Amino acid sequence: MNIITLLLPYQPPWEWQQFHSHFALRAIPGLESLSADSYSRGFSIDGTPGWFRVAPLPGQNALELRCRLASPAHLNQLEQRVRRMFDLDSEPEAIALHLSADELLAPLLRRNPGLRLPVAFDPFEQAVRAIVGQQVTVKAAVTIVGRLVQRVGARIETPETLGISHLFPSPQALAEADLSGIGMPGKRVQCLQHFAARIADGSLKLHLADSSTTLIEQLCALPGIGPWTAEYIALRAFGEADAFPASDLGLLKAPVWGAEGIDARSLKARAEAWRPWRAYAAAYLWHNYSGG
Repeated sequence: MNIITLLLPYQPPWEWQQFHSHFALRAIPGLESLSADSYSRGFSIDGTPGWFRVAPLPGQNALELRCRLASPAHLNQLEQRVRRMFDLDSEPEAIALHLSADELLAPLLRRNPGLRLPVAFDPFEQAVRAIVGQQVTVKAAVTIVGRLVQRVGARIETPETLGISHLFPSPQALAEADLSGIGMPGKRVQCLQHFAARIADGSLKLHLADSSTTLIEQLCALPGIGPWTAEYIALRAFGEADAFPASDLGLLKAPVWGAEGIDARSLKARAEAWRPWRAYAAAYLWHNYSGG
């Protein structure tokens, strides 16, 4: 199939820099490629590989999506997943109106109007990243996930200029892989491979069809997965607008709370007023924590 180019419109405000900063910290070499004005990656839909490149269009409220697919039947699914990934269907005015009622959040919204929720291309990939990222820095998690991609991910042929060589490992491949020396504690490796096996055999479904609460409960029932990991998966894997990992360090230590920060119980109580947009409140608090 030839390369296809699509325009993906959005309602402003939307800032490329927010997404560039997000991927600059998290992009996995070989799987993803980031330049000053584009993001590219390899992917698989229904077992067939492809690649895409997204770039903002100066002066237009739209992104350009260039992609190569093995089957034209996958184009609509790819478009919808990329729209979700870059949160192009958000309601910035409604979110700002609601969150600005909080006197501490209001200045953050004025400084950076229209922050979105960067969402993973693939829910399984994001869940793996969240499990690997337990109790380690983002940089350390990226290093370990990069090793997983190189060791277990299938190779993919793409234009050399993209800098993409691998796909993310499938659940079955990850469940069956030898992960010795990968850089994780043994219990976390067990947690990761048990999770991957449950996805591979179909006994656990990664979706929000029954509600995010149901998914979070199912994830928390697995050994080694607690509320932070489950809530973070709901937020980053699906863009669940009301997901809120209240124990996240970046949320608790955001400068908006002052030098002492805030405790998780108090934050969770405060966040009740932010429903149904708590994930967007989290986006502003994370931005505040990172110096934005």
